[in-house]
Amino acid sequence: MPVSQRPGGRSTRVRAAVLTAARGLLADGYAELTVERIAQAAGVNKTSVYRRWTDLEGVLGDLLSEYASEVVPIPDTGDLGTDLEELALLVRVGMTGEPGELITALATSAPRNRRAAQIVRGFFAERFRLAEAVVDHAIARGELPQGTDAGAAIEIIGAPFFLRLLVVNEPIDEEFARRAAAATTAALHAGVFDPK
Repeated sequence: MPVSQRPGGRSTRVRAAVLTAARGLLADGYAELTVERIAQAAGVNKTSVYRRWTDLEGVLGDLLSEYASEVVPIPDTGDLGTDLEELALLVRVGMTGEPGELITALATSAPRNRRAAQIVRGFFAERFRLAEAVVDHAIARGELPQGTDAGAAIEIIGAPFFLRLLVVNEPIDEEFARRAAAATTAALHAGVFDPK
């Protein structure tokens, strides 16, 4: 009679311990984060970490994938300006918490690490695709013309957040998020993203 495997075996425990350790160490900053420090904090051998994740970016990518799997509440209040403002406030929460730390860490590695670049691109491609629904809903309501470029509009609302997070290191507060939304709303109503 075959022996059934216990759910939540060693592999699950190692993964949980490593991700918990990485999360805790990341709170102290990315600069000193290494696979060795994560393994030590997790109480596992570093070869276990390398075998499962290959490198530091693999561990961070696994953390980021947990955020990617969370349901994103896409605003649909019936008003484009309100929806974009709520969306911008959601982006702000993500950029100022642990996901922001992960994004910064992976984006910093992206120029020299193809895997980190793929993780960041994949994460944002999916998030941006979901957020396009805000513009699509406005088109369906007749608030914007058919063919409005939803993807470009969402890129424009997101760009200022990345500038502050990755380049100028300025605070991302609620007022900033509201201004980004207002600017994108004005551009959409001015026809900047209308079909050509």
